[in-house]
Amino acid sequence: MNHPVLKPTPALLLCSALLLSACAQPGASPGNKAGVQITKLDDRLRVEINDQLFTEYRFQDVPRPFCYPVLGPGAAPMTRNWPMQEAPAEDRDHPHHRSLWFTHGAVNGHDFWSEARDFGKIVHDGFAEIKSGRDQGVIRSKNKWVAKNGDVICTDELALRIHNRPANERVLDYEITIHASHGEVTLGDTKEGSMAIRLNETMRLKHNKENAGKPTGTIVNSEGVRDGATWGKRAAWCDYYGPVEGRILGVAIFDHPQNPRHPTWWHVRDYGLFAANPFGQHDFERLPDRNAGNLVVPAGQSVTFRYRFYFHEGDEKQAHVAARYADYIKSVPQKSK
Repeated sequence: MNHPVLKPTPALLLCSALLLSACAQPGASPGNKAGVQITKLDDRLRVEINDQLFTEYRFQDVPRPFCYPVLGPGAAPMTRNWPMQEAPAEDRDHPHHRSLWFTHGAVNGHDFWSEARDFGKIVHDGFAEIKSGRDQGVIRSKNKWVAKNGDVICTDELALRIHNRPANERVLDYEITIHASHGEVTLGDTKEGSMAIRLNETMRLKHNKENAGKPTGTIVNSEGVRDGATWGKRAAWCDYYGPVEGRILGVAIFDHPQNPRHPTWWHVRDYGLFAANPFGQHDFERLPDRNAGNLVVPAGQSVTFRYRFYFHEGDEKQAHVAARYADYIKSVPQKSK
């Protein structure tokens, strides 16, 4: 018996093309959700990219909002676990180094950086937007900067954009606007700040005793300065890479050209702290004026900072960090002069 031959119709061809496109989506597989999916839980937002966990934005009952864990290429852990959880071979220094976060150590004289006596807290005040999407996900939140005595010093609006990229990289845009909503705000001159990440212990430039003798990490900035010499130097971007689970992985932080005091100074340490800090001028440049780096926001006004985190494979050349920085400054809208 001869069976009729089915000729492909335009509708059938379209369905086939859509199916092939879905299967070709980076990291996606048939039946899985492609794109960036953000799920709200009681105390955090869970962020997945093509069904793989990328990070969780933790906002409830914490000293300040932060992202933990942060998983890079191949779902490798890019940040230290402590103090969020115990882990072998990790130092228990600086309990305020909570994975990935923004804050500052001198805001109208109040310490929002450390978790020592009388420190201030950044308190979640609601979400303006939580949006999943095929190309990117968006989190917009509002926060109050509350001193130990209960006074609100200022407020902020935070925007996180998580991009859907192939599984061998992760890209996070971090934008924060600080509002002088309760009077003039002085972001004081101190190295203790501001846009920060505490890296996986195995990536460190200088290992602790438990990891002594193992391969170490490397630091390089956009000016070609390397390793320990990068501390306190100004640069458009800085990259910190090293061994993670048998591979060389890294994270570059990009400072947007229209950020105040671009190119920023870098508070980047051999033990894995990695921070962009536009305020600590007297510390970084060893100036006698301890207020040289103060940034004053008049009452009723605001200041915005934009950064990109680029989690990648290989060193800065293999990851084309300089080229990716050039792409970044083209992709993020710039204010008119």
